[in-house]
Amino acid sequence: MQDIRGSDLPTPAALAYLGDAVHGLLVREMLVARGYAQAGRLHGAAAAYVTAQAQAVQAERILPLLTGSEADLYRRAYNSGHLNRPRHVAVADYRSATGWEAVLGALWYLGETDRARKLFSRATEEQSEPEEKAGASDGGEI
Repeated sequence: MQDIRGSDLPTPAALAYLGDAVHGLLVREMLVARGYAQAGRLHGAAAAYVTAQAQAVQAERILPLLTGSEADLYRRAYNSGHLNRPRHVAVADYRSATGWEAVLGALWYLGETDRARKLFSRATEEQSEPEEKAGASDGGEI
């Protein structure tokens, strides 16, 4: 595994930006694999995983699994000065989500996609699944 402390890496904010997209992709991939098929239900189910609050919980699950350089990056992103957070999100949750996204972004940027997927899987494995799946009937759909 490459060291994610390198000065040739983008900033923690840029890595968090990339990690946000990676996280969204992995959530969508997971939901499709679990049998969600309709766009509206996919979107609703994805929302349970992509909020700052949900990502903060996910971050707590993976923090003990991080390598030293991953943990350092998490802390740098967590403590970064930008706070363009929505008003309804607690500062600590937003910072935790930013740290988690930065780690995912760095791993993806460095081509460590297996490591990113493993951490994502561990982060989301205990999260309760939304109730409706694609096959659920709501009366008149064919």
